[in-house]
Amino acid sequence: MASSQVVIVRGKGVLTQDENIDQKKLLRMYSRGFQLILDSLNPKESLRRLFKADDRVGIKINTIGGKRISTRPEVSQSLANFLVDSGIPDRGIVIWDRTNRELREAGYRLNMNRSALKVLGTDTNGIGYNFDLVSHLNIGSRFSRIQTDTITTSISLAILKDHGMAGITAGMKNYFGAIHNPNKYHDSNCDPFVAELFETSPIKEKHRLSILDCLVVQYHRGPAYHTRWAKKYEALVFSLDPVAADFVGWQVIEQLRAQDGLPSLKEENREPKYLQTAVKMGLGKASSGEIKIIEEEI
Repeated sequence: MASSQVVIVRGKGVLTQDENIDQKKLLRMYSRGFQLILDSLNPKESLRRLFKADDRVGIKINTIGGKRISTRPEVSQSLANFLVDSGIPDRGIVIWDRTNRELREAGYRLNMNRSALKVLGTDTNGIGYNFDLVSHLNIGSRFSRIQTDTITTSISLAILKDHGMAGITAGMKNYFGAIHNPNKYHDSNCDPFVAELFETSPIKEKHRLSILDCLVVQYHRGPAYHTRWAKKYEALVFSLDPVAADFVGWQVIEQLRAQDGLPSLKEENREPKYLQTAVKMGLGKASSGEIKIIEEEI
């Protein structure tokens, strides 16, 4: 069986001394990441294999951590610009999360203009959650109308963080922000809930790509921001396999924890068990022997 591929692109200096982002370098990181994950020297052309010109692409970000540990506007906007350059009209792209308040607090400027790139939360007037529950295994949730009605394809653009219950929060758990009741799914290390939620049709049928924002990684005491355990890592992780992306994100967090003399997540009884559940469900791969990692610095 073919291995899953995960690309790690490091961009030393992409975070400037004053904590701004070198956007030219960030764009180069995206370009190289797409070249490698799509195996093409022309990534913009290859992106058309994932997205059609008439697709409505949702970029699901994570802004619950405030300005210091959320998907930054420069990161999601640069991805959106890359999609536009590959042929997706800007009016067909939505950068979104749970609430407009969280988006604003993370530095986003909201835009509900239907003829332009949109930035908005589920709580925007006229959107909200579907009335009907989606039931699947242990999942019973109402989904954001952005996920079910507004978009046709989805990218999970999640910031990589330690999580006190799930072990990590990354690309798959990012979709907890697409439902009305994520608080129901935090028992037992969020297992099997992360995997089962991902397998619901509104997510699995639309998800195309996982990108982990590892410019700064919260490797302990997450998901809230703590300066002591927030590491400037200056990398983006790309994968077409959502499970493999999260597995590699887990390894990044374990590496940073070990460097700081912290116990492993398994030793703290909070390893991301949902990954093995996801493997059993056929959602992807989560072992070093089945994942090919390509790492490059630009």
